[in-house]
Amino acid sequence: MLNIALPGRALYLSSARADISAQLAGERFTLARVAKLRDEISTDEITPVPTLVAFDARLGDAAHTGFTAEGERPILHAAIRKGGFSVLVAGARYGKGSSREHSPVAEKRAGIVLVFAKSFERIYRQNADNVGLLTSTDFALLEKFECGEAITIAEIVAQRDPLTAAIVRAGGLLKYGAINTLEKAPLTHSAVVNDQPSAQTLTEKIITRHLAFAQTRNPETPLWLRPDIRFIHDIYTAMCAHLLKENFGEFYTLHDTQSILAFEDHYSYTHRSPAHVNGGLMPALATLSKAHRAFAAKHGIRDHGTLPGGVGSQGISHTIVAEHYALPGQLIVGTDSHTPHSGALGCLAFGVGTTDMANAFMVGHVRMVMPQSIRIALHGSLPRGVSAKDVALHLLALPQIKAGIGVGRVFEFVGDVVRGFSVDERATLCNMTAELGGLSGIVAPDEKTQVFIAERRGAKVEIEPWMMSDAGAHYTHDIALNCSALSPMVAAPGDPGNGKPLAEMTETVAIDIAYGGSCTAGKREDFDRYYEVAAWAAQRGLKKAKNVALYLQFGTLAVRDYCIENNYMEAFEAIGAEMLQPACGACANCGPGVSTEKSQVTISAINRNFPGRSGPGGVWLASPATVVASAIAGHIVSFDRLIATADF
Repeated sequence: MLNIALPGRALYLSSARADISAQLAGERFTLARVAKLRDEISTDEITPVPTLVAFDARLGDAAHTGFTAEGERPILHAAIRKGGFSVLVAGARYGKGSSREHSPVAEKRAGIVLVFAKSFERIYRQNADNVGLLTSTDFALLEKFECGEAITIAEIVAQRDPLTAAIVRAGGLLKYGAINTLEKAPLTHSAVVNDQPSAQTLTEKIITRHLAFAQTRNPETPLWLRPDIRFIHDIYTAMCAHLLKENFGEFYTLHDTQSILAFEDHYSYTHRSPAHVNGGLMPALATLSKAHRAFAAKHGIRDHGTLPGGVGSQGISHTIVAEHYALPGQLIVGTDSHTPHSGALGCLAFGVGTTDMANAFMVGHVRMVMPQSIRIALHGSLPRGVSAKDVALHLLALPQIKAGIGVGRVFEFVGDVVRGFSVDERATLCNMTAELGGLSGIVAPDEKTQVFIAERRGAKVEIEPWMMSDAGAHYTHDIALNCSALSPMVAAPGDPGNGKPLAEMTETVAIDIAYGGSCTAGKREDFDRYYEVAAWAAQRGLKKAKNVALYLQFGTLAVRDYCIENNYMEAFEAIGAEMLQPACGACANCGPGVSTEKSQVTISAINRNFPGRSGPGGVWLASPATVVASAIAGHIVSFDRLIATADF
């Protein structure tokens, strides 16, 4: 059997800063010596956003420079490479967060060959498989390494499915040569529909209708599927183009370019991003943008680009996909972990890494394992002031969700509350299944879906009878939530799962920055909520607190135009909000609204508050209404509480 070459030491990613510092100083640890392995290490920590300007050897020096232990960042630039490590060891849910393939690439280029963790997030592990970084949850193999015994590739892939094992053995997806799937006979629609169990979830129905060719369908075997839409954005396009040229030469043809979309949504406000400007990264960003546009032009791909003057963009990728492209029953893949946003329209949408997308661009297929589903039933009626964002933060704080039952699964949202939600609010739930650990989120399409598509696109769509889950379909878990008992929520800095009801907070948390925007909170209905608070305050002559910077950023141009048409802008300006053109912005540490000092406190309507996600300061997550109410009060407060305590 082939032994794996592991020439270096293991770096145990401990929650104790002293453990990390000792290892970086040259001490050799074992698992028994570690205080406690860190759980839930995010890709924001492995490769902070400013490091994503590189995808070559330079990226290796950035590996884990955002990693935190006891509130500090003990792993300095190039420390892993210079330390001679070949193995990383971590706790549960390793690699949560963004779909960025830069993270396993950085680890590999830093000299890491094998990553042990108690469990991995789906996208991270699939990205690692794709780029040839080995992963394992078998700590018995770690014991062998500690004893100086050899580990074989057969032992590493022993618990993986045959296709993934073959990809890992080959050293990655493109080396495996998945392009050969084009030679297989296409599967007819009738064959798909006639070969199904009697009761299926909507997710299972969509997947079976998108099988690329005849395949064995079971929970362990990856499937090749034909997505209706494939999209990429400006963080990943240059890397994708590099991979394609490296593997297929200068002259290659993409499969069905009419179903490919490109977006410039992340970097259009970096001229106001301290991390990028102060880090001297603007020339590198200009190179990435040039490469993005060249790739789109070369292949005739529709590119939703930046606005004239380069300040702002047409909109955030997955928000535009939902507004203008997604249709019920479709399969959609994008290079962003928040691609599930479009599940609000009754389609299956999920994020993939750059190598998966490069392969999908060439062959028109994407790989995934048939996912299991969790049913989230939202009953009752929402109290005034409670929104879909509050529901999402409540779900994230549930012990079973924090324990990881949702990892890799599809969250299907049902119940009276979901039926009452607009598509925008449904999108918030589906969007944040990325934080729940899920593959995707989905809501069965209905008349509200039809109205949404008619209003946003002027198009008519039929809801076909099959576009719903069958009675008796299998779910791994059923979670029922009485929404009548909910109240406005916040999530304390560090993780979206640090949720707590605002009513239970006893301390007063002063804020420096309030930010409303991003894909999860830059939609029309989000701006309805921002406006509701702003109009109330403006009518009473109230403004944002003097020491608070308030930013409101549109998710798309259509949302901006909606606000203008409905005369929202006057109220926003009256309370002192700075209005920003569409872009991912502060959510990705790429624009106004980020902190610059560790002491600063932000209240934000974005979906993630991992360490360093939006600057060095602490980020509290909240609903749109709570963000603006807090900006006016100068401290974290719900809109109802602001009304009750306002001194006129």
